[in-house]
Amino acid sequence: METVLVNEYRGGLLECTHFGHICIVNGRGEVVKRAGNPHQLIFTRSAAKPIQAIPGIRAGIVEAFGLGDAEAAIMAASHRAEAAHVGTLERLLDKTGLKEEALVCAPSLPLDEHARERVLRQGGNRRRLYHNCAGKHLGVLAYCKLKGYPLDGYNRPEHPVQKEILATLAELAGCAQDDISLGTDGCGFPVFALPLSALAAAYVKLARPELIDDPKTAKAAAFIASAMNRHPQLVAGSGRIDSILLADPNIVAKGGFKGVYAFALRKERLGVAFKVLDGSEEEWGLIVTAILEQLGYGNEETLRKLRSAFPSAIKNDEGWEVGHAETAFSLGNPV
Repeated sequence: METVLVNEYRGGLLECTHFGHICIVNGRGEVVKRAGNPHQLIFTRSAAKPIQAIPGIRAGIVEAFGLGDAEAAIMAASHRAEAAHVGTLERLLDKTGLKEEALVCAPSLPLDEHARERVLRQGGNRRRLYHNCAGKHLGVLAYCKLKGYPLDGYNRPEHPVQKEILATLAELAGCAQDDISLGTDGCGFPVFALPLSALAAAYVKLARPELIDDPKTAKAAAFIASAMNRHPQLVAGSGRIDSILLADPNIVAKGGFKGVYAFALRKERLGVAFKVLDGSEEEWGLIVTAILEQLGYGNEETLRKLRSAFPSAIKNDEGWEVGHAETAFSLGNPV
């Protein structure tokens, strides 16, 4: 049931076709628009990060360690190790008293090209803090420290914090824990497989936490989502789609590796999730723009920023325009 999301043309010829699925749900988690299979089973990857931050915030790590919005936002981030990211992560280490060596995510170089060049020119080395998931890991470790849980094995599915994360995701997604399959993410954390519609439903609740039954969970969800909006650059980085969307206070958004993306619109009470089946992220900007346009989204400034950051023109290494990409889907009603 997959559908064509984006076609790419070079020299007037079709070069690439990107297939996938799109699901849009309302505040009750009901599918209202879709392209392809709205219930396609997908791994959430980093789109789950805001939800993975909820248990620790709900338990009081913000108050216990004197954390601010910036430190909370970096817990939900897929950061690029730009200066602001690293500075925030180092403050998180200082405030919690955690050691960088406790992180199980692999030592990495910055994903941001300029940050990586700067590290290499200064003779720097790979750091666990440069890993794009470092904030998520530090948030979970802070929760372990607060509760007196062992730091060793904090990434394993049987660890009490990971069990609580799974339960929280199931609550927001509106599905049973037993219906969520587990794999292992690139950073060593459990990664969740669930229907695209369930991920979209979870994002509606992130954007509209009053839809969450448990008051403490609702308060924590509201805090992490608003922190992401107040610090959009920390959640992703310069020119990244997450940061562009989060600059709009009406949107909560987070992408994940291998082509999965989720966002929600507060005023419209809509949750959106999609998957590019070949795992590509290059098409996200075009797809998100087309979804918002087809929904009649009213914030023209956000649409302008998206069109500017993610033009349809395809350019080569010298900056010559050598082709173009275009979306090929129309959102339809559920069948």
